[in-house]
Amino acid sequence: MTARKILLVPLDPVHDVGLKMIRRGLAEAGHETMLLPPDLSVEEVVQEVMRTAPDTVLISRTLGYGVAEVLARLVDLLDAVGVRDRIRLGVGGMAVRPELAAELGFDGGFGPGTTVAEALAFVEDREYRQVQGDSRKEKQDFTAGYSYEYRHRGIREKLAAITDMILTWAENKTSPGVERAAVREELWDVDRWRNYEPVNDFFNAYAGLCGETARNFYEKGIFPPKTRRFTRKEVAALEDYVSRTAERMMAPRLQRGRPKPLVFNQYGTGCPFMDIGHIKVSEGWGADGVIHFDPSWGARTEGLFDGFLTHEEDGTLITPANLNRIKKSLEPGTLWQVRAHRGLNTPETAVLAGKIGADLTKINICYGALGAGTEPARMTVDGIWTIRYAAKYNLPFDVVTNEELCGVPAYKAFAGMLITVDLALRLGGRPVLQPLFCYSPEVMIGGQMEDNYVDFNAAKVVALKQIIDAPVWPGAPVGFLTQTEDRVQSSAATAFHACAAAMLGADAVTIASSDEAYSGGPISVPAKIDTLQAVKAGFRFFGRLELTPTRQAELWSEEIIAGIEDTLARVVEKGDFVQALYDGVLGSREDGAYPGRNGRGTVIEK
Repeated sequence: MTARKILLVPLDPVHDVGLKMIRRGLAEAGHETMLLPPDLSVEEVVQEVMRTAPDTVLISRTLGYGVAEVLARLVDLLDAVGVRDRIRLGVGGMAVRPELAAELGFDGGFGPGTTVAEALAFVEDREYRQVQGDSRKEKQDFTAGYSYEYRHRGIREKLAAITDMILTWAENKTSPGVERAAVREELWDVDRWRNYEPVNDFFNAYAGLCGETARNFYEKGIFPPKTRRFTRKEVAALEDYVSRTAERMMAPRLQRGRPKPLVFNQYGTGCPFMDIGHIKVSEGWGADGVIHFDPSWGARTEGLFDGFLTHEEDGTLITPANLNRIKKSLEPGTLWQVRAHRGLNTPETAVLAGKIGADLTKINICYGALGAGTEPARMTVDGIWTIRYAAKYNLPFDVVTNEELCGVPAYKAFAGMLITVDLALRLGGRPVLQPLFCYSPEVMIGGQMEDNYVDFNAAKVVALKQIIDAPVWPGAPVGFLTQTEDRVQSSAATAFHACAAAMLGADAVTIASSDEAYSGGPISVPAKIDTLQAVKAGFRFFGRLELTPTRQAELWSEEIIAGIEDTLARVVEKGDFVQALYDGVLGSREDGAYPGRNGRGTVIEK
């Protein structure tokens, strides 16, 4: 490489910090640099160019007022004195865009976020290529390093008794969902399917185990309402989009100075093509993982569908082809969660997710039975088998506590979460604790968040960490019911909650786009970027700072722990976990929890 002579010109009344940073990088690369003082006139800059005869001139212009006129005058004067053709001329600054620079006659233009490496490439007249190591993430197993040892003896002993109770009760029981999962596990070969080889044995055994809607799909070709297959033209367009996007994808990190929490973003528009677009935006703006949301009616339907299908309403159908297309579109370092936590297809979803190549799933028996509409006995049998399959396919899973949104107090929701956690540990699974960071009915009525949103959320994390050594993943998403229709407020509220989770030592966090966060309706790309950028700015602002819980948070954590132990004791006293769900021990009708009806009467003795 030939050393170049570079003249650095802060064409600005006061600022030259950016050029000083670039100057250091250029000097380290072996180039000769000369930095002019700020606030020189255009004429003085031209005189310095004539006197020093540089190879490259880099102009910095921070302030935007009259920027185009000033820069155009500089180029005209350089041309008038006959030196423009002998130099490379670049300009950068907050007010600069590449299009403006080209229009004004510069060889290069650099806006906010320009790196020293980009400036160096321009000086050396070569194409800038970001190093792969700087732009590619590696998947992280955030369950690694946790012992899953209990720190609270009383809670550990009660959970052990409840787990024995559940496994004994379920020993000889099965359901249509369990039977379909077994057929998917035994007869559906994902490699043969991907090679377009027939899997007739699977279909012959599967359709008869489905409910009417799915059976009509397989036997009569009748699609669910508002659902259709993708056309060949649409598939070709999708493949072209994924290919072109992958070529230019860069995956920045949202975290600053700390490895966690990993940030997950949700998708589930109903259309896998649109989902993939949202996923690529999430990846391109820093998300570490994405979460598949299926339609709520799918959880009430016995049986999954087949084919590459699009659905006109929220929630994307879980089919092998839909999941496979989404899997193929992901960046290698993106974690992918397929939820399996609440409906009649829970065990089979875990099998399919495992075979297709998901990294994580989601399971909670109590939430599925009390807040998501599935009959408690059915949810318990199916949940046990879902955990077994998750363990087999090495799928860690979060245990969500969304029954809090129904009005169930945190301590009851946490008792239910810990029951699923203990079952998982007995069956070889790797559960992740997921407390809600939300403005729940409990705190609306009780006033725990009258002053701030921090203390009660901190109390949740403190309580869980005092009970068991396990990963914590606040979600689903954080800040729920604190956002408004104002996109700035919504993004800021989400970022504040994500930062609180980070400073409390959380391992992961789920965020929503600024429009989805308050409405649950259509999700726009700009709104998704709003939230990701807000979280990134928050992480940068707080860096490695830790949040020390206040005395009030500690008091509430003690109340939560006591409530958990008391609730578990009541389940043990009841002697029947499913009956405890029906009797409101883990969430009553007065709380806002209602035992589900979907799948009633479908649990059978083997």
